This record gives sequence, structure tokens and C-alpha cells, in this order.
Amino acid sequence: MDTIAFISVHGCPDARLGSREAGGMNVYIRKVAIELADRGFKVDIYTRKHSEIDSEIITLANNVRIIHITAGSHALNKNEVYDHLETFTQNIISFVNKQHLRYDLIQSHYWLSGSVGSILARIWKSPHFITFHTLAGIKVRARFGEEEPLVRFTSEKRIMKLVDRIVAFTEHEKQAIANIYGIHLDKIDVIPCGVDIDLFKPIDKSVSRAKIGISTEKIALYVGRIDPLKGLEILLRAVALLDAGKDLSLIVVGGELADDPEMMRLQSIVKELGIQEHVVFTGSVEQEQLPFYYNAADVCVVPSYYESFGLVALESMACGTPVIASRVGGLPSIVKNGHTGYLVQWRCPEPFADRLEIVLNNHSIRTAMKKSARHLAMTMQWSEVTEHLVNSYKNALG
Repeated sequence: MDTIAFISVHGCPDARLGSREAGGMNVYIRKVAIELADRGFKVDIYTRKHSEIDSEIITLANNVRIIHITAGSHALNKNEVYDHLETFTQNIISFVNKQHLRYDLIQSHYWLSGSVGSILARIWKSPHFITFHTLAGIKVRARFGEEEPLVRFTSEKRIMKLVDRIVAFTEHEKQAIANIYGIHLDKIDVIPCGVDIDLFKPIDKSVSRAKIGISTEKIALYVGRIDPLKGLEILLRAVALLDAGKDLSLIVVGGELADDPEMMRLQSIVKELGIQEHVVFTGSVEQEQLPFYYNAADVCVVPSYYESFGLVALESMACGTPVIASRVGGLPSIVKNGHTGYLVQWRCPEPFADRLEIVLNNHSIRTAMKKSARHLAMTMQWSEVTEHLVNSYKNALG
């Protein structure tokens, strides 16, 4: 049995989704690890211990373990983790030596993990794959004022040169890596994210609305981290432009309701715009509850300045809910303009408001998009995604 080490320093697949540091990457790691185990691999996921109550080892599924490694204070944010990477690496090595473990392949997730994985790959003489999930070189071009530490830029380029394979989610990301970082295209595999079509599936709208306790005639939905790069302010200002009376609710799923500066900033914008009666902030919710929110909604909006893939859009489509999304990053590979939703080229409220008006007020368009969205999502299951990844692994393992 081939054994794989997943390195995910700041992203624990057991963390509550929608919090500041937990999103699509956590879902990806969890789902792919379980699918790999179903194909005969053994997967250990190394992540930083982020809570006093974390067990050192958690069994996620048969042949899949989460291993919590101590490195710095539990309360560190991901930008503070860099200073503790050496401790994290040494503690992994100590754990592996004590347990007499051996890994045939390493896959790192995000640049922080890539720095660790590069050292481990050299010591263990194992092939090293990396999935970056987001890249500094792309993020800073996506939104004015977006900043990333210089060490991230230099680390990303260094890691790309050291690894055996880079896994990009879309052709757009592949080309960006080649153009911005000067990496040869032959070193990059394009393997998209997937979706759990058994969890994210159509559910009766009235049942879903009763489940979440919202019954207005029209419902728009946002799901994701509360981060300026996600463009939620654009959506709030678009809602303020709509002549919706009391018939519209915007549900914002994600983030922490207390002690989050960005959340407080957005809530103050809601008051400034006078749309308090239309906007509901739920905070993060359990993934098993998300299908009820997607199905309760008439439309899901992804107004991001950048998305390497856009897992929320795919989950929404799997539930048969059309998506209005920014035409950025990987989103055009999921949202088919005019068929499964709409793509908006401009990052300003007016075009989002226009598309919201069309979808919310046209039942026939929503019905057609519902069928197309579910049909496309059915072709992007996690099992198919993992099969492509396994083929790439096999090439590296000979």
C-alpha cells in the first residue's frame, strides 16, 4: 500500500468551515484524502495543532488520519505561522521517526506547507506534489490594495522550482503560474476541485426554507469566508440598489459574528445602506446544513476579486441553484454564462444588481439554469477528480 503525507500547516480538515482560516482548501484536503483511501492509499494529514483540545491523532476515515503537530501558540493566524515552520518541520520528523513511518509521496497544500514539504521530500527522498490553492502573484493583481508578505512571493517561486509536480485547478491558473513565476507548462497538471453530489443535491425549496427559518419571497445567498478579497461589500451595495420592498433576503453564511474587524465593517455598511431588514448574517454553519441554504436560495452570488477555483459555485450548482459570479480566476470554468448562471466582468455593484434582477424576477430562467447547473455538477464528482490525481501520482511513483 502506497502511503501519502499531506502537509497542511494552517488548514485543518477537521476545522469548522467558514471561519477565518477554513474554507475550500479544507474541504478539498478532506474529500481527496478519503477518496485516495478508497483507492488503496494510506493518507496522513499533518496540520498544526490549533486548539488545546485537539487530539494528537484523529482518525478521519479508514486509512486516513489527521496528525496535529505543535508549533507555536494555538491562536496564531496564518501569516504568523511562517516563523514556526522550522519547529513544525522538526516535530513532524520526530513523530515519523518515533512511529517508524515511511511515505512514498508528499502533497503540500498552500505555500507555507510547500516550504515544509520541500525539506521533507529531500530528507525522505519522496516525490513532492503541491497544490497552492491561492497564489500571492495572482491575488495582488486581482484587487487594488491587496498585500502579501515578500517572503510569500519568494517562497512560492522557490517551491515551484523544487517540487516534482504542481497541481493547478484550472487552465487559467496553469497559465498564470507559467507567466508570473516562469515555470514550464510541462511541470503543471490541471486537475479541478470536485463536489459531493450526494450531499449537495436538490431539496424541496419550501422544506429548505422552513429548515433555515427564512421565508421571504426572494432569497439571495453568499457563502464563504469574510475577507475583503471575497467582494461581499459589492454584493451588499448591489442589494441596496434593488427595488425589492420587503420581499428579498440576502443570507450571508460564513465568518465569526463577534470580534472580526471585517465582519464589523460589513455590518456597519449594511446599516449605512439602510438594508438591515434584508440582510441576515448567520456566521459559519456545519457543512451538512449548507445544502438547505443553497436550496432555499433563488440564486447564489460569488462576487470575489479572485478565486483559484470557486468551490461554493460548484456546490450551489450541484443543488440546482444558479450562480452569479465575478468573471475571475477559475469561476468561468464552472459558471457557464447564460446557462448555469451569469458571469459579471466588472467588480462594481450595478452589474451584479442587474443580474440579480433578471434571475430573481424570472422563474423560467431559474428553472432552465437549475437543470443545467445540476447536470454540469454531476460531471465533477470527487471520485473523478481523484482518479486524475491518482494517475499523476502513479507517473511520479513509476
